[in-house]
Amino acid sequence: MQYNPPSLRTVQVTRYITPLREGGSLPAIAEANDEFLYVLKFRGAGQGVKSLIAELIGGEIARLLGLKVPEIVFAELDPAFGRTEPDEEIQDLLKASIGLNLGLHYLSGSITYDPAVAPVDPLTASKIVWLDCLLTNVDRTARNTNMLFWNKELWLIDHGAALYFHHNWPDADTPPKALEEQARRPFVQAKDHVLLPWASQLDAVDQPLRALLTPENIHNIVALIPDEWLTSWSSGQSPDDIRNVYAQFLNTRIEVSSIFVNEAQHARQTPI
Repeated sequence: MQYNPPSLRTVQVTRYITPLREGGSLPAIAEANDEFLYVLKFRGAGQGVKSLIAELIGGEIARLLGLKVPEIVFAELDPAFGRTEPDEEIQDLLKASIGLNLGLHYLSGSITYDPAVAPVDPLTASKIVWLDCLLTNVDRTARNTNMLFWNKELWLIDHGAALYFHHNWPDADTPPKALEEQARRPFVQAKDHVLLPWASQLDAVDQPLRALLTPENIHNIVALIPDEWLTSWSSGQSPDDIRNVYAQFLNTRIEVSSIFVNEAQHARQTPI
């Protein structure tokens, strides 16, 4: 199946409404010029554009796998925006985030997923655990599920903690084997995944999900990363070189998915 990624819309942020204090990077609810509300992720927050890249790649891979993800948009922040914001911490964040940021459509009326209230069916749980093992997403735990119920459906949010390999970014002189070694590592944090107890079909979903994530489809998703987020990296690599690193990492993990599937299966069988 060839994936034709959406042409992500770009909106202009017009109004800062309220911070979401439960997020470590101070995301916020904001209104844009299309009159919709978005959960805004700021490039000026602690992890910078790498968190936005993880959000973008993780969200679009999840969408390709048939999972529910709010619409992702690029959100342009004007230099004049936020000058009247009275909170000094927020004003500093807004000043550091001028330019292109990332927004997710705000699911008004949604409720945080609670596994004690509504267990997820085994097929869906297995797909989500498989996805998070692929992405090395450490942030889908009982403490912070990063899933919402909206219109009686389960929606995935907040993939900013995924792809943590990029916080130790390989520079242009790093041997390709070093990146491959990172990509081939099992995901030991699978043991903490909130949906792991219900993910009884990991082996069954492995091949169908791998078949969706062809190198061409991965290339199309990684190509969504804007040049503006890829300039002036300390590694000195070009935007295309950086995109290629992400694609190489993901393609290698997909090829050796049995490594992280086996780790997750082992975690399911290990008493807590």
